[in-house]
Amino acid sequence: MNTSDLSLFIRIVETSSITETAKQLGVTPPAVSAALRRLEKQLDVPLFIRTTRQLRITPQGEQFLFHCRQALDSLEQGQIAAHQFEGNIRGKLRLSVSSDLGRNVVLPWIDELVELHPNLSIDLSIGDSLSDFYLDHVDVALRYGQPKDSTMVSFLIAAMDRVTCVSPDYITKYGEPVHPRDLRKHNCLLHKRDGHPFSNWEYMSKSGNCKIRVDGNKLSNDTDIVRRWATRGKGIAYRAKIDVFADLLSGKLLQILSNYQSPSVELHLVCPSRKQVSPAVIALRELLRYKCSQILTT
Repeated sequence: MNTSDLSLFIRIVETSSITETAKQLGVTPPAVSAALRRLEKQLDVPLFIRTTRQLRITPQGEQFLFHCRQALDSLEQGQIAAHQFEGNIRGKLRLSVSSDLGRNVVLPWIDELVELHPNLSIDLSIGDSLSDFYLDHVDVALRYGQPKDSTMVSFLIAAMDRVTCVSPDYITKYGEPVHPRDLRKHNCLLHKRDGHPFSNWEYMSKSGNCKIRVDGNKLSNDTDIVRRWATRGKGIAYRAKIDVFADLLSGKLLQILSNYQSPSVELHLVCPSRKQVSPAVIALRELLRYKCSQILTT
């Protein structure tokens, strides 16, 4: 069974379109259709229900999709193991990481990656703006949320809880909110997302869900600045747990409104195309997944 056909099958599932898949891969729709028919013939099951308007995956296709993804992941693991054995994880990896993650979380992990692979060098860019892979000369980016561009290759690293947190000094001076609506009476620290203040904070509980529009006197396009303001008692922050994990452990920040749950945010490692998925990228992906799993279980 051809691994290219397996990858193509996954892309068809993601796009729900043979034409769009062909466009993304730079091949003709008949070539995509032929590869799909070849795969279905080998499996002796239909993977999609085809109509003039729609391409819908079958129950058999759903089952195969799960094992297909596992198989390709396993092959990637074999690739990285082979390269590790030969010492072939080498060269320069140009990595872009968001501000808070890069400065306070990922930096020691990158040091660990280079120690494990001495022939590897890292070119690290820090910033919260979305990278233009070609203009910024970046191989891979670590970002919250799945990329909107379906032509990119995205690896889910972890789904991180959001937490509402504040310094002990702030609570001493201004008190602690006990319900999300109390946040309207407090100074909330905001960061910009896609150029706009991220000011709608969401909470869920057994009694119901609510979305609170908050405000404050500090706004930054740098999430690390928001974290620093919070540790200095300047207001209340709403961050992914990984961003403030060390501050929560040290006691610089305290989690509040812990009876409420906020929507998790997915952390993705993104490459502009599968060609950029090198053994170094796979090694970085596995290290990130391992480190994030440790945080999630703490």
